[in-house]
Amino acid sequence: MKKKLVTAAIVVVILLVIIGVSGSVYTVQENEYVCTVRFSKIIDTEENAGLHFKVPFLDSIKVFPKATMLYDISPSEVLTADKQNMTVDSYVLWRIFDPLLFYQTLGSITVAEERLDSITYNSFKNLMGTLAQSDIINEDDAAARNAIYAGIAQNVDSLAKNYGIRVVDVKIKRFDLPESNENAVYARMISERQQRAAAYTADGNYEASLIRNDVDRQVNIMVSNANAHAAQLQADGEAEYMRMLAEAYDSAEKQEFYEFILALDALKASLDGKNKTVILGPDSALAQMLMNP
Repeated sequence: MKKKLVTAAIVVVILLVIIGVSGSVYTVQENEYVCTVRFSKIIDTEENAGLHFKVPFLDSIKVFPKATMLYDISPSEVLTADKQNMTVDSYVLWRIFDPLLFYQTLGSITVAEERLDSITYNSFKNLMGTLAQSDIINEDDAAARNAIYAGIAQNVDSLAKNYGIRVVDVKIKRFDLPESNENAVYARMISERQQRAAAYTADGNYEASLIRNDVDRQVNIMVSNANAHAAQLQADGEAEYMRMLAEAYDSAEKQEFYEFILALDALKASLDGKNKTVILGPDSALAQMLMNP
């Protein structure tokens, strides 16, 4: 009986030792903080990876991630300086840099995301309240808007430091109009583009009319000069022709020969074809030539 009691006692002691040893050891990973909690208070924070010790049964541990985390914020509406509603869809990149302060002020990742949601929304609301809608939705260089977003990230980071959080960046996935006034804004944008297109078209038509008028003027000048030159050439040719005729038939014999050639040409033209009849007067030179060759 005594041996059984001793054996049972030894087993109990061994179990207690095993439980005590296992309860006094914990492991820290490379990407996490481990806080030792005693009576709801953190007494130690460990971020070096490896095996560490704590008081069994009295101490517990809280594990917080060391890596950068992404929190996707639900779309929300903000009001611009010109009283226009805009929908903001964004996300936050954040990490814990002071686990002790984080545990004391927030305690969990869920609460931290709720706090980041509130801080980010307030930052957007305050900043958008100083900007008109045209300052946000325009065709300007995107670098100007990036400066606005950077200011929001700095503001959120400065407030989140009070909770042991470092905000790495705040990014906007979509900055859009609510469905209630989206069609009105689109209609205004279409109207502005149509007015700009009409102005471009009017300017183009005006420039085209100037070009056409100048070309027509140059064409008219060229045609007029060409007609004048052609008339001059024709007059010079006719004068030369008359001069050559005058030189060729400057005597009675030459004139008689010329008239004879013309009479032959006329006769030839008259006798062209079949069954031709020519009626000539007795005093005709052709008749005398035919009757008295």
